[in-house]
Amino acid sequence: MASYVLFTLTIGGIYALLALSLNLVWGMAGMVNLGLAGFFAVGAYASAIATGAGAPVILGWLLAIACGVVAGLVITFATLRLRDDYLAIVTLGFGEVVRLVALNERWLTKGADGISGIPGPFKQALGQTGFPIFYCVLVSVIVGGVWLALRRLDLSPYGRTLKAIREDQELARFAGKPVLRFKFEAFAVAAAIAALAGALYGHFQSYISPDHFQSLITIYIFLAVTAGGVGRPLGAVVGAYAVVVFLEATRFFADVLPGLQPVQLAAVREMLVGAALLVVLLCKPTGLLAERIAPAAPYRKSR
Repeated sequence: MASYVLFTLTIGGIYALLALSLNLVWGMAGMVNLGLAGFFAVGAYASAIATGAGAPVILGWLLAIACGVVAGLVITFATLRLRDDYLAIVTLGFGEVVRLVALNERWLTKGADGISGIPGPFKQALGQTGFPIFYCVLVSVIVGGVWLALRRLDLSPYGRTLKAIREDQELARFAGKPVLRFKFEAFAVAAAIAALAGALYGHFQSYISPDHFQSLITIYIFLAVTAGGVGRPLGAVVGAYAVVVFLEATRFFADVLPGLQPVQLAAVREMLVGAALLVVLLCKPTGLLAERIAPAAPYRKSR
């Protein structure tokens, strides 16, 4: 039971990083990113390939972050003139392209067989009992650090500028804000966080394959951010853990709904995810922790 709880908390932390990534680029900057699974995969494969070649785990994580930044800059540059639905379509295509590359470029990713034996930090020294505890604490600390950094960003003038771009980028540009630079930076940082989440996932599972990076992950994270509260970092974290607990709870439906095949049970789980998203949008459209927008300071006429 304890190992299952540690597993759930660790996956919840990884999903929380993905939710923080999405909250930055969508909740704060207003750019819809449906390619979150692609950046997740880039980080996982970059770190797995690097450590498989003999690099230390920490170096693999740093490489994953760097690859995420590069991928984020490339996508932003390719979508400079796109907004709303068109941006969402392009980013969705990026995520699928990454998965197909991982599936077909066997010389690099081993294709559908995946990469196994990905080393975990201090795994041999800690053993099968100590490693899950250590990794859960490590992921939780990283989530806490990223959340604290994004919270400070949210309350800073930089964060207020991002939200101004989200509301009306033309007005923000008219006010003298370098909109393109802010978009580049927000997308690059968000991609780096998602790539770090992928690296942490790969070294925790010790095995990755293209099937682990389906676009469905992006839907889960959108549900997490929507349920927690769009635009608020704490809401993204709370929503991510809530979604993971919800997904894990649906695994026990085999006892409640007897007679269903495993494929049918999987379909029921996905239906429940969609139903949960609809319930959240209908009952609590602002999320569990709605975004707090500080009122503007009263205008004082100078004498």
